[in-house]
Amino acid sequence: QVRLLESGGGSVQAGGSLRLSCKASRTIGDYCMGWFRQAPGKEREGVSTIDRFDRRTYADPVKGRFTTSIDNAENTLYLQMNALKPEDTAMYYCAANFARCPSSDDLESWGNWGQGTQVTVSS
Repeated sequence: QVRLLESGGGSVQAGGSLRLSCKASRTIGDYCMGWFRQAPGKEREGVSTIDRFDRRTYADPVKGRFTTSIDNAENTLYLQMNALKPEDTAMYYCAANFARCPSSDDLESWGNWGQGTQVTVSS
């Protein structure tokens, strides 16, 4: 098990940027890490994943605007979000699963979740 703590959320205007951080309680080099978000009244959805081989995936709505990275020395996952849009407003969560990357639709297979950090984008 790994504990995850997100930070870096806030309120920005459309077109702005934020960088989210997810600090893990232990080394995450052998984990698949993911970012998810949940807007009010909507289901949680996958945003991005990065596996232990540094392969990354992005959901279509964020491609070209969001970048996921890992600092293994700091046990920290990042999500750099640029050109933010009002529709990016959501609670953002990081998740971790040992060794393999579950489907972003299979939320129950992700073994570890953080508490979330709120991102609000105003027009």
